[in-house]
Amino acid sequence: MNLEAFWLCFVPLFVAVDALGLLPLFLSFTQGFQKKHLHYLIYTSTLTAVIVGLLFLFIGEAVLRMLGITVEDFMIAGGIILFLISTSELLTTEKKLRKAQAQSLGPVPLGVPLLVGPAVLTTIMLLARQYGSFITAAAMVANILIAGFLFLGSGYIMKYIGNAGSTILSKISSLFLAAIAVMMVRKGLISLLQ
Repeated sequence: MNLEAFWLCFVPLFVAVDALGLLPLFLSFTQGFQKKHLHYLIYTSTLTAVIVGLLFLFIGEAVLRMLGITVEDFMIAGGIILFLISTSELLTTEKKLRKAQAQSLGPVPLGVPLLVGPAVLTTIMLLARQYGSFITAAAMVANILIAGFLFLGSGYIMKYIGNAGSTILSKISSLFLAAIAVMMVRKGLISLLQ
């Protein structure tokens, strides 16, 4: 495996997953849960995220082709969506989601759309085109597993960085995501113009 290509895939996906930014939300959803149930939620959310991400990675381009959408179209649309998501994250004070029942909390909303949402799906498709499916899949799975481990240790992490630290990390990640979004739109437009 090309280590440099792996890291070039890993970093944008790390920003897109934003596991550190999800910690306060994860804690608020799982407050008061028993350890056994908490571990089950983490397992189901990470498994769901990996399956959805891999499915999109390997059949996403074929689906786009069937719909007559070029990768450049997807880059521009995905970049705009990523930019809107990142600016929304930068400008809001907290992440809000609808209430979910405890049994389905793992797959939805933790697995999808929180761990693997529009930002991750757009990013993996574009990275796969540039670096290949295998390296992109490895980087995506690594990021989701890191998120799972962060969720396992979320209580300890939040004690040290606190809500303010988590918010700062989330805002910095959102800023990087906005820059990546602009780059995607720029590359898509350049490809279309050529």
